[in-house]
Parts: sequence; C-alpha cells; structure tokens
Amino acid sequence: MIPEIIIIVIYSISLLLIFLYALAQLNLLFNYLSSKRSESHCPKFDLSNPDEIPYVTIQLPVYNEMYVMERLLDNMAQIDYPKDKLEIQVLDDSTDETISSTRKHIEKLQATGLDIKHITRAIRTGFKAGALKEGLEVAKGEIIAIFDSDFLPKKDWLKRTVPYFKDEAIGVVQTRWGHINRDYSILTKIQAFALDAHFTLEQTGRNSKGHFINFNGTAGLWRKTCIIDAGNWEGDTLTEDLDLSYRAQLNNWKFKYLEDVETPAELPVVISAARSQQFRWNKGGAENFRKMLRRVIKNQNISVKTKIHGLLHLLNSTMFLNILIVGVLSIPMLYIKNEYAHLRAYFYVMSFFVLSTIIFFVCYWFMYKKIYGSGFKNFIRYIGMFFVFFSIAMGFSLHNSIAVLEGHWGKKSEFIRTPKFNLSKYKNDWKNNKYIKKTLSVHVIFEGLLMLYFGFGMYSAFIVGNQGGDFGLFPFHLMLFAGFGYVFFKSLASKV
Repeated sequence: MIPEIIIIVIYSISLLLIFLYALAQLNLLFNYLSSKRSESHCPKFDLSNPDEIPYVTIQLPVYNEMYVMERLLDNMAQIDYPKDKLEIQVLDDSTDETISSTRKHIEKLQATGLDIKHITRAIRTGFKAGALKEGLEVAKGEIIAIFDSDFLPKKDWLKRTVPYFKDEAIGVVQTRWGHINRDYSILTKIQAFALDAHFTLEQTGRNSKGHFINFNGTAGLWRKTCIIDAGNWEGDTLTEDLDLSYRAQLNNWKFKYLEDVETPAELPVVISAARSQQFRWNKGGAENFRKMLRRVIKNQNISVKTKIHGLLHLLNSTMFLNILIVGVLSIPMLYIKNEYAHLRAYFYVMSFFVLSTIIFFVCYWFMYKKIYGSGFKNFIRYIGMFFVFFSIAMGFSLHNSIAVLEGHWGKKSEFIRTPKFNLSKYKNDWKNNKYIKKTLSVHVIFEGLLMLYFGFGMYSAFIVGNQGGDFGLFPFHLMLFAGFGYVFFKSLASKV
C-alpha cells in the first residue's frame, strides 16, 4: 500500500497546485474586467511641443536573420518620429553572410539621413542581454525601444507609447503582441491562443492592480535610467527580460502595459522552432524563480498579494511539470480507485478539481471574445479551440518539464535563437530555411511512448473494476493521447 500512498500524495499535491494557479487566473480575470470599467488618467508628453519630445534609441538585437533582416530595417525606417530625436542601433551578433548584406542595407538608409548604426561584437558574451548592454553604453536616447527581428511596429508606434514616460516613476511601457500568421496552421493558432491569454488576461490583470508584470523582450520601451538603476542587463538566465523586469519593479519602478497598442509579429511555423522557443521561455522562467524567490519574499515595499501573484507568475512554467505529473499518475490512480473500494470517497473529493479546467475555460473565453467577438458561432469555435489548445499544450508538457527541471536545478545552456521565416516573401520555401534545427530531439521518442501510454489509459477505462469500466478519466486521457500524438508526428514530419 506504500507505493499507492506515495502516488496519491504526489498526484494530490500536483492537482492542488494546478487549482491554486487556476484561482490566481480567476483573480486576474476579475482584475481584467474591472480595469475595463475604469478609465486610466496618466500624464503624457505633448509630442506637438518640441520641448517635450524625449530622445529615443531603438535597439534591434539580431543574430543570423537572413530571411527577415531587410524587412525589419525597411520597417524601422518608416517609424514616424522626429529624426533629430531618434537613433537606431542594429546590434548584430551574426556569424554568417548576413552581416555583410545588413551593413550594405544600413549604409543605404544612412544616406537618407536616418541615424542608424551597425554595432557588431567579436564575442557574443551574454548573448542578447550582452548585446543590449553593450549598445546601451553608447545609446543617445533617454528612452530605449527594443524589437526582435520578426516584429513590425506601425509608423505611429513611438507616438502612441513614448508619451507615457512623462510620469517619471514609469520605467517600462510594454505593448501587446499581434500575430500576422495567426491562421497559418494549428500550430500557429495554439501559439496565438496562449500568447493572447498572456497579453490580455495576465498582463492587464496584473498591471491594473499594481502587481508585477514583465517586459516581454520586444515590442516595449525602457527608461535608460531604470535599466541602470536595476543593475543593467544580465545574461545568467535565458529570459533576461523577465529578470530585469523583476529587479526594476523590486526597486519601485512602475510598468505600464498598453493592451490597445498592438505590435505585429510572426509566429514560428515549424514545430522545432516552437519547441526551442518554448524551451527557452520555460527554462528561463524557472531560472528566474530560483533567482528571484528570496528577493520577492523579503521585499518590504510590496504587498502580500503582489508577492503571491509574483511568485505564481515566476512559477508559470512549472505548471507544465504539474500537468505532466497528473497525466502520468492518472493511469495508476485509475487502477487504485477501482482496487481499493474504501478510497472511493477520496476520489469523489478529487473530482472537485475538474473545477480548475472550468476556471481556465471561463477565463480564456473572455480573451477569445475580445479578439474574435462573442456570439453563439464564436463560442462553438472557442470550445473546439480550447480543447485543441489544451491537448497540444499537454503534448508539450514533457519537453517543457525538462526545461523547467533544468532551470530549477541550475543547469546552464546557451541562448538558442528562434528561426524566423518571413512567410509573406518566402511562402512555403521556409522548409529550406538554413536555420531550422535538422536533428531530432531524443525527447520526441519519449513523447511517442507517452502517446502509447495514454492510449493504454483509454483502453484501461474499459477493463478496470468489475462494473463495466470507469470512464471518468477517459476524456483527459484522450486529450493527452491526441496532444502527445500531435507533437510526436509533427516533429517526425518536420524532419522528412
């Protein structure tokens, strides 16, 4: 009975942690809805007054961006802001032929009178964080805007964001990501679904009540003095943006999130690119939990509620580990339930935690209808999208759990960039993208085995007990089977 007790305890703890996370999401939903009912009155710069226009430096950290570099530079050249108050830094760590083509394109833009500089480094110390830090040393701007290479801000982007820095307490202004290829495939749809939840429900829900949010690494602006006061960029985690965000807010800097300012970007269209991005984000989140835990708890200037939301925010990625644990143990639990009749009452209590799924369903519906609109047809589409998203998210749980464990254990790894594609120009030629990872991860083999394992879980529903089976976990095992199957076969197909 000891092994069964251990399984029950671990399973119960993981379910409880998921439920607590769901309650936090529900609280963020209430915050989000209340923020929509209240007007925000912030002091703003009057950019029609030359004396109020702050100097802005746009930083573009790039690394081997053959497919999007020209598009990025041409887009930045169209930004509408006084030229005498604007500087663009191309922080180029490239190691391939793009460094030459980028230099030539920059020279053409310089000839038009644009203040744009090509900054290169021989050694990529600190990766993206190192490039941003080195560029900051010579940046002219008091405001620093940062864009990754696949982002395409609109012409008026600076005019809609810079004015908020009139409040001297504001250190960061972050905008919402848009997705120019949202409907390209199931993979891009579920990535957009997850990001939309973050950029509506979570960012607004936290920011509206003064809880900590994060600069998302791109499509946002920093006050230069805020970066320096917080200790500057550090490259000891894979999510340097989250790291600096927390250090700044622990130093009492305010962050401003602008949900209504959308910054379009391109989502990864191949699963290996999505996997590498997910791995970096989830491992970086765990690394920052490890780095920031004591600082958040000990800080005397923030409320208990802000601390709780902050810690849950830093533990976001660890939810994948809890989901994996619950999934793997759910099959032994099915047999335990039908073997030990005296535990039936416990299992009835545990079924209460299906409420976690209902909470997520309700929370994400508000995000979905914000983007697609309400109505019966959209609600039916949402139901399908929700279960597809949850299935595939669970299919990524092994991959992401490994990232989380490495982060918590302190195992270091290099910053692996996400390949960019520029589908508007290259269309289906992305299959020949030179930056796509060619080797198959060993994790894929285990994802295939987990697909078979949850297939066995579905079979088990028909044979357990002596009363014709037990189908309570059948939908859960079906979603896990479908999710791991999707990730497994999609990963195999991407290498063919």
